[in-house]
Amino acid sequence: MARYRYPVIAESEVTPRELFRQRRRFIQGGAALGAAALAPGLLLPSSAYAWQESLADRLEGDLPSRGFAGGETLTHRKDATAYNNFYELGVRKSDPEVYAHKLITDPWSLTIDGEVGKPGTLALEEVLKRETLEERIYRLRCVEAWSMVIPWVGFPLADLLKRHAPTSRARYVHFESIHDPENLRGQKSSILDWPYREALRIDEAMHPLTLLAVGMYGEVMPNQNGAPIRLVVPWKYGFKSIKAVVRITLTEERPVSAWMEQNPEEYGFYANVNPEVDHPRWSQARERRIGERGKRETLMFNGYAEEVAGLYAGMDLNEHF
Repeated sequence: MARYRYPVIAESEVTPRELFRQRRRFIQGGAALGAAALAPGLLLPSSAYAWQESLADRLEGDLPSRGFAGGETLTHRKDATAYNNFYELGVRKSDPEVYAHKLITDPWSLTIDGEVGKPGTLALEEVLKRETLEERIYRLRCVEAWSMVIPWVGFPLADLLKRHAPTSRARYVHFESIHDPENLRGQKSSILDWPYREALRIDEAMHPLTLLAVGMYGEVMPNQNGAPIRLVVPWKYGFKSIKAVVRITLTEERPVSAWMEQNPEEYGFYANVNPEVDHPRWSQARERRIGERGKRETLMFNGYAEEVAGLYAGMDLNEHF
């Protein structure tokens, strides 16, 4: 994976949430009027923007909030939304923010299939109606040796999987992201075999820390950060936390993820944060926290060893990297 130099972004004022929401409603209303003017016979579906508004309303309430980052300072929202890897939108760190508007997130559906007793495809609003949201503050560690601390909003992946009744043959959970090369400029390149794919072992997927996130910083997930729904697995390198998920398939055989297929010598199936196992092209012993000067020591399992080390008891983590 290419590495890019990142100029430190100065802290800027964040638009108040209510003002932001008013502006969004104004833009959406203007878009609807514009569409009607261009096509007078066209009636926009009543559900247009429904899940965004419904989710935004829920985020206005008092969601449970839990810290899982040892009280560390949050990364500034501007940094977290302006410095990203989202190769569907381009390879530069600034590309996701610049081209975020090209990611079409409404309507959105999520398919759960494979080794489940209750397969199905659900509109995102139906998925969200069933789930209880909460805020969780997690460390995020990129394989490129930079890190952040982000307050995600979401629900445990296990809650969703249990609703669809995994069979006894379900050993892995395979995730697939959106495939829309007409709009997503990065998917016109051959850097990966699109769509983006990732996978977890079933016990990793069912772990209480594994989250499906639909928001961050108390707001609906920005497009550049993986809207409308993304995976967050805080003890693994960030590329495991697939963005813009459209399909979740439970399998008996271990799937091959996108980066494993591209370069299996550098990107293993587990991708657990491990300061003792270097990337072939750089050390993983230290990391650069975005917004801070200098570097800090990388923690085993990104600081979640107490919670997850038991998942890998007896495994050689140098071999199973």
